Amino acid sequence: KTIKNDNIYTSAALKEVCEDSYTRLIAPAIEREIRNELTEKAEDGAITVFGKNLEQLLLQPPIAGKVVLGWDPAFRTGCKLAVIDPTGKFLEKDKIFPNELSKGATVNPEALVKSEKTVLRLLSKYKVEIIAIGNGTASRETESFIANVIRNNNLKISYVIVSEAGASVYSASEVAREEFPDFNVEERSAVSIARRIQDPLAELVKIEPKAIGVGQYQHDVTQSKLEETLDFVVSEAVNKVGVNVNTASKNLLMYVSGLNKGIAANIVKYRDENGMFKSRKEILKVPKLGPKAYEQAIGFLRITGFEPLDQTSIHPESYDKAYLVMKELEINPLELGSVDVINKVKTANKIALKEKLNIDTYLLDDILDALSNPLRDIRDNFDTPQLRSDVLRLEDLTVGMELEGTVRNVVDFGCFIDCGLHGDGLLHISKMTKGYIKHPSDMFSVGQLVKVYVYKVDLVKQKLQLTMFKNEE
Repeated sequence: KTIKNDNIYTSAALKEVCEDSYTRLIAPAIEREIRNELTEKAEDGAITVFGKNLEQLLLQPPIAGKVVLGWDPAFRTGCKLAVIDPTGKFLEKDKIFPNELSKGATVNPEALVKSEKTVLRLLSKYKVEIIAIGNGTASRETESFIANVIRNNNLKISYVIVSEAGASVYSASEVAREEFPDFNVEERSAVSIARRIQDPLAELVKIEPKAIGVGQYQHDVTQSKLEETLDFVVSEAVNKVGVNVNTASKNLLMYVSGLNKGIAANIVKYRDENGMFKSRKEILKVPKLGPKAYEQAIGFLRITGFEPLDQTSIHPESYDKAYLVMKELEINPLELGSVDVINKVKTANKIALKEKLNIDTYLLDDILDALSNPLRDIRDNFDTPQLRSDVLRLEDLTVGMELEGTVRNVVDFGCFIDCGLHGDGLLHISKMTKGYIKHPSDMFSVGQLVKVYVYKVDLVKQKLQLTMFKNEE
């Protein structure tokens, strides 16, 4: 029976029931629902920022064709050095003690002299062009030492600070043990730091994406969702750039669309047993790589061989159309990317070509782009790492001073910028623009070179605050 009217026997009990049900059941349920919804939004936001930062880090432009000295800095255990040639091949390793033997202790003058001699020997012997310094423990002390060596010996060489996030994870991984079975962990790390300059993408794919450390709260979000997002980001970055199938590692190949870990391992094994691939068609001989996987992956795999179009992003199924375009424009297939070809592509009548050869607009644009720039790399449009030959101190700065730096991380409240000091400076979101900005990632990206000004220097806490405005007090 339903009680509809007030009743001296039931009203008090009903009121108590309602209050109890709201306090004990309904209110907590509503609170949980709101909290879950807000947590999910915050989690998605954190994962999105992490993914965007990771993509920008992976797509940092390589400094290719240089001999690099990789430097893993430390105090007590010494700095590990590794020289690699322009192709990333390891040449020599060493260990020196240029910093304090333990933090706070003075370094032995003899160790300093010996360290400098070792560095000069390696630089001279291999004609090293760039020194890559990891940004971990003792990084800035090491930077000071290198700057002094460069200054005292009038060397024509530059150095760059490299993020070593995830380097320790890689160094202890099975991949690193396979590459360098006789190296210890720190020596592998020095090689990895050097290779991150030559080709960041090829080296960073060896590391679990969430270990690279370019976001916030990665340990607080749902790990399965984070891993799924980051794996997609890595795969997208690899396919945007393309992969040289004759030099790529298994870890890089496995992210190519259509390939998996097993097929990637088979490609490397086939290459080791039969030599370099001469054409894209030869890839069909790789065990377990069927026609469907080939069709999906081949446009992202590049080969410099007998077929000029194999080095481009043009899919083999469009080769016939590409040769028709080259015939119409009188382009020599062996001169792709030359000034003559670029000029012919620029002056081409696209409408006439499209109608005469029965090619759709998008395919024609892709073909013309590939003919003028066969080894097209989207990373060419991004800022290269900032090279230095001297070091700054926090005490050298004054308010309003102009600095140039590299964005190391982008977070919800701002971004951290490496200006060549002991620690990164903070550019708060409120100091980025006079107008409205929803998120710092709308203006800045990891690896971007920026011009900023000193806003505040805290010598006690060793903190630096930056601003985008020149005359701000």
